[in-house]
Amino acid sequence: MGKSLVTVKVRKGDINKALKQFKRAVINSGHIDELKSREAYIKPTTIRRREKQVAIRNQKIELMKQNEIEIPSKKKKKKR
Repeated sequence: MGKSLVTVKVRKGDINKALKQFKRAVINSGHIDELKSREAYIKPTTIRRREKQVAIRNQKIELMKQNEIEIPSKKKKKKR
């Protein structure tokens, strides 16, 4: 079944506050995440491969923490 509709009541004619509440409710309900996931078709094998890569990376990080090895941070690109 789909997600429930998000509704917000406008109180005292304050549309800006109602819009802010609406945006927050839409994000929290998961509508945005579902929309992004449906933008393009991703093959099931690609999804499984990504999940496996993330699991391997997390396992390596946990092993490094146990052995008290410094965890490398993500490299930032230099601005030119």
